[in-house]
Amino acid sequence: MSNTKNGTIERKALIANVQKYNMHDGPGVRTLVFFKGCPLRCKWCSNPESLEKKFKVMYKRNSCVDCGACVPECPVGIHFMNANGIHEINRDIDCVGCRKCEEICPGKALSISGEMKTISEIMEIIEEDRTFYEMSGGGVTVGGGDPLIQSDAVASLLMACKQDSINTAVETSGYARTETLLHIAEFTDLFLFDIKQIDSQKHYELTGVRNDQILKNLKELLHKRYNVKIRMPLLKGLNDSPADIQGVIDFLLPYKDSKNFKGVDILPYHKLGVNKYTQLGLEYPLENWPDPSFETEELKKIEAMFKEHNFQVQILSH
Repeated sequence: MSNTKNGTIERKALIANVQKYNMHDGPGVRTLVFFKGCPLRCKWCSNPESLEKKFKVMYKRNSCVDCGACVPECPVGIHFMNANGIHEINRDIDCVGCRKCEEICPGKALSISGEMKTISEIMEIIEEDRTFYEMSGGGVTVGGGDPLIQSDAVASLLMACKQDSINTAVETSGYARTETLLHIAEFTDLFLFDIKQIDSQKHYELTGVRNDQILKNLKELLHKRYNVKIRMPLLKGLNDSPADIQGVIDFLLPYKDSKNFKGVDILPYHKLGVNKYTQLGLEYPLENWPDPSFETEELKKIEAMFKEHNFQVQILSH
């Protein structure tokens, strides 16, 4: 979507959130811009509200007082009272993002995920913390979902950041057309690139897509000398076996000593996003899975496998 402003095309993007003062997603102090939409369906996703490029109603049942105030406010009829006078949500109807239900709810039980913003509006938020970027060597990181879903808007935002001398990073699964990725790469100082599972069939079982295009894109970035740091979301029993880890090591070994290869981040599983599934009316895919989190010693063993090959590696725990 776009509109004309001051004689130029002002592109818009559907944003889930803008998070300031982050220290874990690129160098220095960073502002994270979360774009909505993702081509993967990872079983452990901590941002399910960003999976679809749509507005989403998030509903905290325990905070609802069943007053029904939201029902007449919704222009598309998402909210209704059942025969027992209990508030319910019709999840088959798409939210239009008007936020009337959110504004009128006395118990703050309703919130809308998603906000349409122009690139200039996002840049205004980013520019507020320029001093922090300059002092820390920080900047802006775009994530999601996966920002490659809104690649034109992302490219516009990154271009605007570079024009203002702001460092840029992109968090991505890498699942996109190579041409799309390389266009964004022109304005990206660092890619935070996921390897979720090295085996293509296992990758499909965990995420809903095979990883052939992902690994092809990763090779392209590394061969073309773009800066890349690998991120490995790690779940016990799903992608942490010695064979899984060794497969990643073998894939990355040819690039280990390249200046543009910036090492490996290990991201142990956490449950920070579990409550969001209930608020979205979704089932959590790992609900019945034995706890896929790790003890410190288990993580140290995986870290040691990379260090045996002299990789730069760190464990990022939440």
